[in-house]
Amino acid sequence: MNRRALLGAAAAAPVALAAPALAQAAPELRWRLTSSFPRNLDILFGTPEGIARRVAALTDNKFQIRCFPAGEIVGGLQALDAVQAGTVECAHSAAYYYTGKDPSFAFFTAMPFGLNTRMFNAWNRHGGGQALANELFGSYNIVPFSAGDTGAQMGGWFRKEVKTVADLHGLKFRIAGFAGQVFAKLGAVPTQVAASDIYPSLERGTLDAVEFVGPYDDEKLGFARVAPNYYFPGFWEPGARLHLMVNKAAFEALPAPYKAALEAACAEADQEMTARYDAGNPQALRRLVAGGAQLRPWSREILAAAWKAAHELYDETGAKNERFKKIWDSYRRFRDDEYAWFRVAENSFDNFAFTAQQTVR
Repeated sequence: MNRRALLGAAAAAPVALAAPALAQAAPELRWRLTSSFPRNLDILFGTPEGIARRVAALTDNKFQIRCFPAGEIVGGLQALDAVQAGTVECAHSAAYYYTGKDPSFAFFTAMPFGLNTRMFNAWNRHGGGQALANELFGSYNIVPFSAGDTGAQMGGWFRKEVKTVADLHGLKFRIAGFAGQVFAKLGAVPTQVAASDIYPSLERGTLDAVEFVGPYDDEKLGFARVAPNYYFPGFWEPGARLHLMVNKAAFEALPAPYKAALEAACAEADQEMTARYDAGNPQALRRLVAGGAQLRPWSREILAAAWKAAHELYDETGAKNERFKKIWDSYRRFRDDEYAWFRVAENSFDNFAFTAQQTVR
C-alpha cells in the first residue's frame, strides 16, 4: 500500500469508530408518565405533555415520554406509589396528595397561609427548599422536579353560604393536602377525592362543598351547576406547585444530556403553567359569574380562625415529626421575610392599582 492510501485509511478509521460511540451516548428511550389528572383538564394534563415534547426535541426524538391520564395505569392519587415501585418511570402530580405518608409533602405543593408562587420559587431555588425536597422525595426513591404552579387558587364551591365558623360544622368538604386538617379543626369533615370523581360526589350529595383550582378548571368541571357559591381566596393555596416525580434508578441511568433536557423542560413548564392560568382565569371567571355563580369573600372571622388553627397545627405536627419541623423552620423564616417585603412594594401597589382601575378616571 502506498503512503497516500495508508494515510487515507488512517483518516477513515476514527469515523468508523465514532458512530457506535455516538449511538451509545444517545440511546433511544421510551418512558411512561402517569398523571394525577384527567385529559380534559388541558393545562394540568397538558403540562407533562409539553415536557415530553420538549424533551423529545432536545434529544433529537430519542428520549420519548408517553403521558397517561389518571386511571389508565393507576389512579390519580397513586401516582407517587407507581413511581416509587418502578411501575412507571415518572409521574406528574401534587405532593400534598401524599400527606398521609408524611405531612411534610404539603410544603412542596401548598400550605395554608404559606408561600405564593413567586415566594416558593425564591425559597425553592435560593432558600434551601430544593435540598429539602430532594431529601424527602429521595426517601421514597424519587427525584423531584418543580414542574408547574397554578398561582393563587379560589376558595371553593358551596351549596349554601358560609358566613361564620359555626356554618362549617359538619360540612362535607372535598379539599386536598394539609388544608383538610385545618378545616377539621374548624369543624368541617374534609375528604380527598381525585379530580375525576369530584363532580359525581357533589352531584350525589356525598359532598356539600368542593375546591379544586380556579375558574379555568372549575368551569370545565361544572361545579357551579350544583354549588353556586364561589368563595375566595383559597387561603390554603396561595400558589400550588406540581412536580415531575422521577424514579431514582431511572433518572440515574439517563445519559447526562438527557438529564439536562429533562431539567430544562421542567423549568420551562414551571413558567408556562402559571402563564396559562393567568391568561385563562379572567375570562373563565366572567363566564361563570354570567352563568349564575355567586362570588363571595371569606369572612374575617373565618380567615382569623383558620390562621390560628393552621399555625397550631404546624406546631403540633412539628412536635411529632422531626422532618416536618425541620422544613417548617426553614419555610416559616423565609415566608415571614417574604411577607414583610411583599407588604412594602407588591401589596401597596396592588391595593391601590386594583381599586383604582375600578374607581379612578
